[in-house]
Amino acid sequence: MNSVLNDWETRKLKFVATCNDEALSETTDPEFEMEYVDISSVNLVEGVAATETVTFDKAPSRARRVVQDGDTIISTVRTYLKAIASIESPPANMVVSTGFAVIRPRDEIDGSFLGYALQNTAFIESVVANSTGVSYPAINPSLLTSLPIAFPRSLATQQQIAAFLDWKTSQIDALIAKKQTLLQKLKEKRLAVITHAVTKGLNPNAPMRDSGIAWLGEVPTHWDVKRLKFVARIGNGSTPNREDSAYWDGGTYPWLNSSVVNQEQVTHADQFVTPLALAECHLPCIAPPAVLVGITGQGKTRGMATTLLFEATINQHLAYVKPDDTKAIVGFLRRVFDMAYAHLRSESENGGSTKGAITCEQIAELPIPVPPLDEQKFISERIDLGLAKLARMSDNAESAIARLTEYRSALITAATTGKIDVRNVAIPAHA
Repeated sequence: MNSVLNDWETRKLKFVATCNDEALSETTDPEFEMEYVDISSVNLVEGVAATETVTFDKAPSRARRVVQDGDTIISTVRTYLKAIASIESPPANMVVSTGFAVIRPRDEIDGSFLGYALQNTAFIESVVANSTGVSYPAINPSLLTSLPIAFPRSLATQQQIAAFLDWKTSQIDALIAKKQTLLQKLKEKRLAVITHAVTKGLNPNAPMRDSGIAWLGEVPTHWDVKRLKFVARIGNGSTPNREDSAYWDGGTYPWLNSSVVNQEQVTHADQFVTPLALAECHLPCIAPPAVLVGITGQGKTRGMATTLLFEATINQHLAYVKPDDTKAIVGFLRRVFDMAYAHLRSESENGGSTKGAITCEQIAELPIPVPPLDEQKFISERIDLGLAKLARMSDNAESAIARLTEYRSALITAATTGKIDVRNVAIPAHA
Protein backbone atom coordinates (compact mmCIF):
# COMPACT_ATOMS: atom_id res chain seq x y z
CA MET A 1 0.00 0.00 0.00
CA ASN A 2 2.82 2.42 0.82
CA SER A 3 4.24 1.90 -2.68
CA VAL A 4 0.88 2.91 -4.10
CA LEU A 5 0.56 6.07 -2.02
CA ASN A 6 4.18 7.06 -2.74
CA ASP A 7 3.06 7.69 -6.31
CA TRP A 8 0.26 10.02 -5.16
CA GLU A 9 0.19 13.66 -4.20
CA THR A 10 -2.32 16.00 -2.62
CA ARG A 11 -3.09 19.52 -3.82
CA LYS A 12 -5.83 22.04 -3.41
CA LEU A 13 -8.52 21.47 -6.02
CA LYS A 14 -7.92 24.89 -7.60
CA PHE A 15 -4.39 23.84 -8.61
CA VAL A 16 -5.59 20.88 -10.67
CA ALA A 17 -8.89 22.26 -11.99
CA THR A 18 -10.66 25.48 -12.86
CA CYS A 19 -14.07 26.52 -11.61
CA ASN A 20 -17.03 28.14 -13.38
CA ASP A 21 -15.19 28.99 -16.58
CA GLU A 22 -18.21 29.67 -18.77
CA ALA A 23 -21.63 31.22 -18.34
CA LEU A 24 -24.39 32.40 -20.63
CA SER A 25 -24.45 36.13 -21.20
CA GLU A 26 -27.52 38.15 -20.28
CA THR A 27 -27.62 39.14 -23.96
CA THR A 28 -28.14 35.51 -25.03
CA ASP A 29 -30.77 35.10 -27.76
CA PRO A 30 -34.13 34.76 -25.94
CA GLU A 31 -35.02 31.88 -28.29
CA PHE A 32 -31.86 29.92 -27.47
CA GLU A 33 -33.03 26.45 -26.44
CA MET A 34 -31.11 24.76 -23.66
CA GLU A 35 -31.13 21.46 -21.79
CA TYR A 36 -31.28 22.78 -18.24
CA VAL A 37 -30.05 20.84 -15.20
CA ASP A 38 -31.31 21.83 -11.75
CA ILE A 39 -29.96 20.60 -8.42
CA SER A 40 -33.00 18.38 -7.85
CA SER A 41 -32.14 16.48 -11.05
CA VAL A 42 -28.71 15.30 -9.87
CA ASN A 43 -27.65 12.54 -7.49
CA LEU A 44 -24.55 10.46 -6.78
CA VAL A 45 -25.78 7.23 -8.38
CA GLU A 46 -27.59 8.43 -11.52
CA GLY A 47 -25.57 11.59 -12.09
CA VAL A 48 -27.69 13.89 -14.22
CA ALA A 49 -30.99 12.05 -13.94
CA ALA A 50 -33.08 14.51 -15.97
CA THR A 51 -32.95 17.73 -17.95
CA GLU A 52 -35.58 20.31 -18.84
CA THR A 53 -35.80 21.70 -22.37
CA VAL A 54 -36.45 25.43 -22.09
CA THR A 55 -35.68 28.64 -23.99
CA PHE A 56 -33.46 31.31 -22.45
CA ASP A 57 -36.33 33.75 -21.96
CA LYS A 58 -38.41 31.14 -20.10
CA ALA A 59 -35.54 29.65 -18.10
CA PRO A 60 -34.97 30.52 -14.43
CA SER A 61 -32.38 33.23 -13.81
CA ARG A 62 -30.05 30.61 -12.29
CA ALA A 63 -29.83 28.71 -15.61
CA ARG A 64 -26.45 30.13 -16.63
CA ARG A 65 -23.47 27.78 -16.16
CA VAL A 66 -22.13 26.19 -19.35
CA VAL A 67 -20.61 22.70 -19.18
CA GLN A 68 -18.58 20.47 -21.47
CA ASP A 69 -17.45 16.86 -21.63
CA GLY A 70 -15.12 15.99 -18.73
CA ASP A 71 -16.49 18.57 -16.30
CA THR A 72 -17.86 17.69 -12.88
CA ILE A 73 -20.70 19.63 -11.28
CA ILE A 74 -20.93 19.99 -7.50
CA SER A 75 -23.86 21.59 -5.73
CA THR A 76 -22.71 24.52 -3.60
CA VAL A 77 -26.14 24.96 -1.99
CA ARG A 78 -28.04 22.41 0.08
CA THR A 79 -24.79 20.48 0.07
CA TYR A 80 -26.33 17.74 2.24
CA LEU A 81 -28.12 16.58 -0.94
CA LYS A 82 -24.73 15.48 -2.35
CA ALA A 83 -25.75 16.56 -5.86
CA ILE A 84 -22.52 15.73 -7.71
CA ALA A 85 -22.19 14.39 -11.24
CA SER A 86 -19.62 13.85 -13.97
CA ILE A 87 -20.55 15.39 -17.31
CA GLU A 88 -20.10 12.87 -20.10
CA SER A 89 -20.86 13.60 -23.77
CA PRO A 90 -23.43 16.30 -22.95
CA PRO A 91 -25.53 18.00 -25.64
CA ALA A 92 -23.90 21.21 -26.83
CA ASN A 93 -26.69 23.25 -25.26
CA MET A 94 -26.51 21.79 -21.73
CA VAL A 95 -26.67 24.50 -19.07
CA VAL A 96 -26.66 23.96 -15.31
CA SER A 97 -27.84 25.97 -12.35
CA THR A 98 -25.61 28.61 -10.76
CA GLY A 99 -26.13 26.53 -7.63
CA PHE A 100 -23.46 24.23 -9.08
CA ALA A 101 -19.72 24.76 -9.20
CA VAL A 102 -18.52 23.53 -12.59
CA ILE A 103 -15.10 21.91 -12.08
CA ARG A 104 -12.98 21.56 -15.21
CA PRO A 105 -9.74 19.49 -15.06
CA ARG A 106 -6.37 20.94 -16.00
CA ASP A 107 -3.91 18.95 -18.09
CA GLU A 108 -2.31 17.04 -15.19
CA ILE A 109 -5.52 15.31 -14.10
CA ASP A 110 -7.91 13.06 -16.00
CA GLY A 111 -11.49 14.33 -16.08
CA SER A 112 -13.06 10.93 -15.41
CA PHE A 113 -10.75 10.29 -12.46
CA LEU A 114 -11.47 13.74 -11.06
CA GLY A 115 -15.20 13.11 -11.36
CA TYR A 116 -14.87 10.03 -9.19
CA ALA A 117 -12.44 11.69 -6.77
CA LEU A 118 -14.97 14.45 -6.14
CA GLN A 119 -17.54 11.78 -5.24
CA ASN A 120 -15.43 10.07 -2.60
CA THR A 121 -16.83 10.13 0.91
CA ALA A 122 -13.99 12.12 2.46
CA PHE A 123 -14.30 14.94 -0.08
CA ILE A 124 -18.10 15.08 0.22
CA GLU A 125 -17.89 15.18 4.01
CA SER A 126 -15.38 18.01 3.74
CA VAL A 127 -17.76 19.97 1.50
CA VAL A 128 -20.64 19.51 3.93
CA ALA A 129 -18.45 20.34 6.96
CA ASN A 130 -17.31 23.59 5.36
CA SER A 131 -20.82 24.69 4.42
CA THR A 132 -22.52 27.46 6.39
CA GLY A 133 -26.18 27.99 7.17
CA VAL A 134 -28.64 25.77 9.01
CA SER A 135 -31.71 25.45 6.81
CA TYR A 136 -29.92 26.20 3.52
CA PRO A 137 -26.26 25.20 3.95
CA ALA A 138 -23.95 26.47 1.22
CA ILE A 139 -20.25 26.63 0.40
CA ASN A 140 -18.50 29.40 -1.48
CA PRO A 141 -16.85 28.14 -4.71
CA SER A 142 -13.56 29.72 -3.65
CA LEU A 143 -13.62 27.71 -0.43
CA LEU A 144 -14.70 24.59 -2.31
CA THR A 145 -11.70 24.81 -4.64
CA SER A 146 -9.38 25.28 -1.67
CA LEU A 147 -10.24 21.81 -0.39
CA PRO A 148 -7.52 19.15 -0.90
CA ILE A 149 -7.72 16.42 -3.51
CA ALA A 150 -5.44 13.37 -3.73
CA PHE A 151 -4.44 11.85 -7.07
CA PRO A 152 -1.77 9.64 -8.67
CA ARG A 153 0.97 11.54 -10.43
CA SER A 154 0.70 9.17 -13.39
CA LEU A 155 -2.06 10.13 -15.84
CA ALA A 156 -2.17 6.49 -16.96
CA THR A 157 -2.88 5.36 -13.39
CA GLN A 158 -5.65 7.93 -13.09
CA GLN A 159 -7.18 6.62 -16.30
CA GLN A 160 -6.88 3.00 -15.10
CA ILE A 161 -8.67 3.86 -11.85
CA ALA A 162 -11.42 5.65 -13.77
CA ALA A 163 -11.82 2.71 -16.15
CA PHE A 164 -11.94 0.27 -13.22
CA LEU A 165 -14.65 2.34 -11.55
CA ASP A 166 -16.60 2.70 -14.80
CA TRP A 167 -16.63 -1.09 -15.03
CA LYS A 168 -17.53 -1.84 -11.42
CA THR A 169 -20.07 0.96 -10.93
CA SER A 170 -21.85 -0.02 -14.14
CA GLN A 171 -22.34 -3.50 -12.66
CA ILE A 172 -23.60 -2.05 -9.37
CA ASP A 173 -25.84 0.44 -11.17
CA ALA A 174 -27.40 -2.37 -13.21
CA LEU A 175 -28.26 -4.23 -10.00
CA ILE A 176 -29.71 -1.07 -8.47
CA ALA A 177 -31.78 -0.47 -11.62
CA LYS A 178 -33.23 -3.98 -11.36
CA LYS A 179 -34.24 -3.38 -7.76
CA GLN A 180 -35.77 -0.02 -8.69
CA THR A 181 -37.74 -1.69 -11.48
CA LEU A 182 -38.98 -4.25 -8.94
CA LEU A 183 -40.05 -1.42 -6.61
CA GLN A 184 -42.03 0.21 -9.41
CA LYS A 185 -43.73 -3.09 -10.26
CA LEU A 186 -44.60 -3.63 -6.59
CA LYS A 187 -46.05 -0.12 -6.45
CA GLU A 188 -48.19 -0.87 -9.51
CA LYS A 189 -49.20 -4.22 -8.02
CA ARG A 190 -50.23 -2.49 -4.79
CA LEU A 191 -52.55 -0.13 -6.67
CA ALA A 192 -53.94 -3.00 -8.75
CA VAL A 193 -54.73 -5.03 -5.61
CA ILE A 194 -56.51 -2.07 -4.02
CA THR A 195 -58.37 -1.01 -7.17
CA HIS A 196 -59.69 -4.47 -7.96
CA ALA A 197 -60.83 -5.15 -4.40
CA VAL A 198 -62.64 -1.83 -3.83
CA THR A 199 -64.36 -1.77 -7.23
CA LYS A 200 -64.94 -5.47 -8.03
CA GLY A 201 -65.01 -7.08 -4.61
CA LEU A 202 -63.55 -10.48 -3.76
CA ASN A 203 -66.17 -12.72 -5.36
CA PRO A 204 -65.14 -13.33 -9.00
CA ASN A 205 -68.60 -14.73 -9.76
CA ALA A 206 -70.56 -11.71 -8.51
CA PRO A 207 -72.83 -10.19 -11.19
CA MET A 208 -71.64 -6.72 -12.25
CA ARG A 209 -73.31 -3.49 -13.34
CA ASP A 210 -72.12 -0.18 -14.76
CA SER A 211 -71.52 2.24 -11.89
CA GLY A 212 -72.27 5.19 -14.15
CA ILE A 213 -68.93 6.70 -13.08
CA ALA A 214 -66.22 6.55 -15.73
CA TRP A 215 -63.26 6.21 -13.35
CA LEU A 216 -65.02 3.51 -11.28
CA GLY A 217 -66.27 1.33 -14.12
CA GLU A 218 -68.31 -1.73 -13.23
CA VAL A 219 -69.15 -2.68 -9.64
CA PRO A 220 -70.99 -5.66 -8.15
CA THR A 221 -74.74 -5.42 -8.69
CA HIS A 222 -75.56 -5.50 -4.97
CA TRP A 223 -73.24 -2.56 -4.16
CA ASP A 224 -74.40 1.05 -3.89
CA VAL A 225 -72.58 3.99 -5.44
CA LYS A 226 -72.97 7.13 -3.32
CA ARG A 227 -71.36 10.50 -2.93
CA LEU A 228 -69.01 10.49 0.04
CA LYS A 229 -70.99 13.17 1.88
CA PHE A 230 -73.82 10.66 2.36
CA VAL A 231 -71.64 8.17 4.24
CA ALA A 232 -69.06 10.37 6.02
CA ARG A 233 -68.34 13.74 7.58
CA ILE A 234 -65.65 15.82 5.83
CA GLY A 235 -63.74 18.86 7.08
CA ASN A 236 -60.35 20.48 7.46
CA GLY A 237 -58.40 22.53 9.99
CA SER A 238 -56.11 25.52 10.32
CA THR A 239 -52.75 26.75 11.56
CA PRO A 240 -53.06 28.92 14.67
CA ASN A 241 -51.03 32.13 14.59
CA ARG A 242 -47.43 31.11 15.27
CA GLU A 243 -46.74 34.51 16.85
CA ASP A 244 -49.39 33.97 19.50
CA SER A 245 -47.66 31.92 22.18
CA ALA A 246 -50.98 31.29 23.91
CA TYR A 247 -51.85 28.94 21.05
CA TRP A 248 -48.64 26.92 21.19
CA ASP A 249 -46.63 27.22 24.42
CA GLY A 250 -47.36 24.28 26.68
CA GLY A 251 -49.74 22.79 24.13
CA THR A 252 -50.83 19.21 24.73
CA TYR A 253 -53.35 18.52 21.96
CA PRO A 254 -51.78 16.85 18.87
CA TRP A 255 -51.74 19.01 15.72
CA LEU A 256 -50.82 17.49 12.35
CA ASN A 257 -49.65 18.90 9.02
CA SER A 258 -49.83 17.40 5.53
CA SER A 259 -46.49 15.57 5.81
CA VAL A 260 -48.32 12.79 7.68
CA VAL A 261 -49.88 11.50 4.44
CA ASN A 262 -46.47 10.01 3.61
CA GLN A 263 -47.11 7.49 6.40
CA GLU A 264 -49.24 4.38 6.08
CA GLN A 265 -50.72 5.13 9.52
CA VAL A 266 -50.44 8.16 11.82
CA THR A 267 -49.69 7.12 15.38
CA HIS A 268 -48.08 10.19 16.96
CA ALA A 269 -47.58 13.94 16.60
CA ASP A 270 -44.57 16.21 17.05
CA GLN A 271 -46.51 19.49 17.39
CA PHE A 272 -49.18 20.41 19.92
CA VAL A 273 -51.66 23.24 20.45
CA THR A 274 -53.31 24.61 23.58
CA PRO A 275 -56.96 24.42 24.66
CA LEU A 276 -57.23 28.11 23.76
CA ALA A 277 -56.23 27.32 20.15
CA LEU A 278 -58.89 24.61 20.01
CA ALA A 279 -61.48 27.07 21.30
CA GLU A 280 -60.61 30.08 19.14
CA CYS A 281 -59.24 28.61 15.90
CA HIS A 282 -60.87 26.45 13.26
CA LEU A 283 -59.51 23.18 14.66
CA PRO A 284 -61.63 20.01 14.57
CA CYS A 285 -61.13 17.36 17.25
CA ILE A 286 -60.94 14.18 15.19
CA ALA A 287 -61.67 10.90 16.96
CA PRO A 288 -59.86 7.86 15.60
CA PRO A 289 -59.95 6.06 13.33
CA ALA A 290 -60.34 8.47 10.42
CA VAL A 291 -58.92 9.03 6.95
CA LEU A 292 -56.68 12.07 6.37
CA VAL A 293 -56.18 13.41 2.85
CA GLY A 294 -53.59 15.92 1.61
CA ILE A 295 -55.51 18.66 -0.24
CA THR A 296 -52.97 21.27 -1.37
CA GLY A 297 -49.64 21.65 -3.11
CA GLN A 298 -47.99 20.74 -6.39
CA GLY A 299 -46.05 17.82 -4.91
CA LYS A 300 -47.13 14.20 -4.58
CA THR A 301 -48.83 14.70 -1.19
CA ARG A 302 -51.91 16.32 -2.77
CA GLY A 303 -54.45 13.51 -2.94
CA MET A 304 -52.46 11.08 -0.77
CA ALA A 305 -54.30 9.48 2.15
CA THR A 306 -53.38 7.96 5.49
CA THR A 307 -55.20 6.48 8.49
CA LEU A 308 -55.35 8.42 11.76
CA LEU A 309 -55.14 6.14 14.79
CA PHE A 310 -55.24 8.63 17.68
CA GLU A 311 -57.22 11.76 18.53
CA ALA A 312 -55.76 14.87 16.93
CA THR A 313 -56.48 18.03 14.99
CA ILE A 314 -55.14 19.12 11.60
CA ASN A 315 -54.04 22.12 9.57
CA GLN A 316 -55.65 23.64 6.49
CA HIS A 317 -53.66 21.46 4.10
CA LEU A 318 -55.41 18.30 5.29
CA ALA A 319 -58.99 17.10 5.13
CA TYR A 320 -60.43 14.50 7.45
CA VAL A 321 -63.02 11.90 6.50
CA LYS A 322 -64.95 10.39 9.40
CA PRO A 323 -67.47 7.77 8.27
CA ASP A 324 -70.91 7.10 9.71
CA ASP A 325 -70.28 3.72 11.36
CA THR A 326 -73.62 2.43 10.12
CA LYS A 327 -72.70 3.07 6.48
CA ALA A 328 -68.93 2.73 5.99
CA ILE A 329 -65.75 1.69 7.76
CA VAL A 330 -62.49 3.62 7.80
CA GLY A 331 -60.37 0.75 6.46
CA PHE A 332 -62.46 0.47 3.30
CA LEU A 333 -62.70 4.25 2.75
CA ARG A 334 -58.95 4.57 3.14
CA ARG A 335 -58.42 2.12 0.26
CA VAL A 336 -61.00 3.95 -1.85
CA PHE A 337 -58.88 7.09 -1.47
CA ASP A 338 -55.71 5.17 -2.36
CA MET A 339 -57.45 4.09 -5.55
CA ALA A 340 -58.88 7.58 -6.24
CA TYR A 341 -55.49 9.37 -5.96
CA ALA A 342 -55.00 10.01 -9.68
CA HIS A 343 -58.66 11.00 -10.14
CA LEU A 344 -58.56 13.53 -7.30
CA ARG A 345 -55.36 15.13 -8.60
CA SER A 346 -56.80 15.36 -12.11
CA GLU A 347 -60.03 16.87 -10.83
CA SER A 348 -58.17 19.45 -8.75
CA GLU A 349 -56.14 20.53 -11.77
CA ASN A 350 -58.88 20.49 -14.40
CA GLY A 351 -62.15 20.74 -12.54
CA GLY A 352 -62.22 24.47 -11.96
CA SER A 353 -61.04 24.46 -8.37
CA THR A 354 -58.18 26.50 -7.01
CA LYS A 355 -55.08 25.37 -8.89
CA GLY A 356 -53.09 22.87 -6.92
CA ALA A 357 -55.83 22.24 -4.38
CA ILE A 358 -58.54 19.69 -3.66
CA THR A 359 -61.48 21.24 -1.86
CA CYS A 360 -63.55 19.64 0.89
CA GLU A 361 -66.52 20.13 -1.42
CA GLN A 362 -64.84 18.03 -4.11
CA ILE A 363 -64.14 15.29 -1.59
CA ALA A 364 -67.73 15.42 -0.33
CA GLU A 365 -69.04 15.03 -3.89
CA LEU A 366 -66.70 12.13 -4.70
CA PRO A 367 -68.75 9.12 -5.87
CA ILE A 368 -67.58 5.96 -4.14
CA PRO A 369 -68.55 2.27 -4.16
CA VAL A 370 -70.40 1.25 -1.00
CA PRO A 371 -70.61 -2.51 -0.35
CA PRO A 372 -72.51 -3.87 2.66
CA LEU A 373 -70.64 -3.21 5.93
CA ASP A 374 -69.58 -6.81 6.52
CA GLU A 375 -68.20 -6.98 2.99
CA GLN A 376 -66.33 -3.69 3.47
CA LYS A 377 -64.67 -5.16 6.56
CA PHE A 378 -63.73 -8.38 4.77
CA ILE A 379 -62.34 -6.49 1.75
CA SER A 380 -60.34 -4.17 4.01
CA GLU A 381 -58.80 -7.07 5.90
CA ARG A 382 -57.91 -8.97 2.74
CA ILE A 383 -56.32 -5.87 1.21
CA ASP A 384 -54.25 -5.30 4.35
CA LEU A 385 -52.92 -8.86 4.18
CA GLY A 386 -51.97 -8.49 0.53
CA LEU A 387 -50.34 -5.11 1.07
CA ALA A 388 -48.33 -6.39 4.03
CA LYS A 389 -46.75 -9.02 1.78
CA LEU A 390 -45.97 -6.41 -0.89
CA ALA A 391 -44.55 -4.07 1.77
CA ARG A 392 -42.13 -6.76 2.95
CA MET A 393 -40.95 -7.27 -0.62
CA SER A 394 -40.53 -3.50 -1.06
CA ASP A 395 -38.57 -3.24 2.20
CA ASN A 396 -36.22 -6.01 1.04
CA ALA A 397 -35.66 -4.27 -2.31
CA GLU A 398 -35.03 -0.90 -0.64
CA SER A 399 -32.56 -2.49 1.78
CA ALA A 400 -30.72 -4.07 -1.15
CA ILE A 401 -30.55 -0.70 -2.92
CA ALA A 402 -29.16 0.92 0.24
CA ARG A 403 -26.47 -1.76 0.58
CA LEU A 404 -25.50 -1.50 -3.09
CA THR A 405 -25.36 2.29 -2.90
CA GLU A 406 -23.17 2.10 0.20
CA TYR A 407 -20.87 -0.42 -1.50
CA ARG A 408 -20.67 1.81 -4.59
CA SER A 409 -19.62 4.79 -2.47
CA ALA A 410 -17.07 2.75 -0.51
CA LEU A 411 -15.53 1.38 -3.72
CA ILE A 412 -15.17 4.85 -5.24
CA THR A 413 -13.61 6.16 -2.03
CA ALA A 414 -11.15 3.27 -1.79
CA ALA A 415 -10.06 3.50 -5.41
CA THR A 416 -9.68 7.29 -5.51
CA THR A 417 -7.67 7.48 -2.29
CA GLY A 418 -5.23 4.68 -3.08
CA LYS A 419 -6.63 2.28 -0.48
CA ILE A 420 -6.96 -0.39 -3.14
CA ASP A 421 -4.46 -0.88 -5.94
CA VAL A 422 -6.20 -1.41 -9.29
CA ARG A 423 -3.24 -0.65 -11.55
CA ASN A 424 -2.93 -4.25 -12.71
CA VAL A 425 -6.60 -5.18 -12.77
CA ALA A 426 -7.59 -6.53 -16.18
CA ILE A 427 -10.70 -4.69 -17.33
CA PRO A 428 -12.91 -6.52 -19.86
CA ALA A 429 -12.93 -4.95 -23.30
CA HIS A 430 -16.73 -4.67 -23.29
CA ALA A 431 -16.82 -2.88 -19.91
